Amino acid sequence: MAAEQRKLLEQLMGGGISSRSAQLSLTDPKVCRSYLVGTCPHDLFTNTKQDLGPCSRVHSEALKAEYEALPEQEKKKFGFDYDYMRDLQKYIDECNRRIDAAQRRLEKTPDEIRQTNVLLKAISDLGTTIATGLLEVEILGELGEVGRAYDELFRVRQAQAAKQEKERELKALSDTSGPSGHQKLQVCDVCGAYLSRLDNDRRLADHFFGKMHLGYAQMRKTYDAFPKEMRGRQRPMGMGGGGDDDMGGVPTGPGGRHDDWGRGRGPRSGGGGYRGRGPRRGGW
Repeated sequence: MAAEQRKLLEQLMGGGISSRSAQLSLTDPKVCRSYLVGTCPHDLFTNTKQDLGPCSRVHSEALKAEYEALPEQEKKKFGFDYDYMRDLQKYIDECNRRIDAAQRRLEKTPDEIRQTNVLLKAISDLGTTIATGLLEVEILGELGEVGRAYDELFRVRQAQAAKQEKERELKALSDTSGPSGHQKLQVCDVCGAYLSRLDNDRRLADHFFGKMHLGYAQMRKTYDAFPKEMRGRQRPMGMGGGGDDDMGGVPTGPGGRHDDWGRGRGPRSGGGGYRGRGPRRGGW
């Protein structure tokens, strides 16, 4: 879709873009290096909620073909793989932050936690009152204090009723807060979308085969395929294609780590996954 839009734009502008592309070289900073090496992230999410808009750099099919025809050793001299990793890192980091934010929204608020603690303490105190009262009833019965025993038993039953009411309040609070209060929602561990445990297979399939989910799955899989020895290393000096500040620097990888990108959060390159409030890897 993005390629078709680009071609349409070229037609509307009378081929001006194509003529300018023909004048560019592989090392020109105006050229999109992610497009040369693989797939530009801007082309993955067109017409989705995560649409990144058109890429600000040139996507030249001729230059891509020229780059792909180079021997591997020649490609390494340009160092475009490092630029591509950095580009992927940026968008994976953004997605990971959205996933964390979405997960936090599913967790209980401070007020909900406070209410829960108050109810738990009340239930515990009433439980102690009931146990003490029953013991008192037993002792009074053994002493023949029938009237006092009945009075104490009445207070015990009141405490039991109050405890049952507090337990109902606690259940109602649990049903309307946190994950339970969001229709059993889970966060997709690949793209950050909300999914419900109550969704049928068709709805889940629509998500997992949707453009946004597949785009992030492809991005994570592509990143994960880079050799580990490249991760966390600074772009070697002297490589061609310099002069682009946006693409330089040390790739830190998803999670902002400098030692190993793949350890920032862990790969999410599989077909999909959910994350509850426990483990962060796939599965229910």
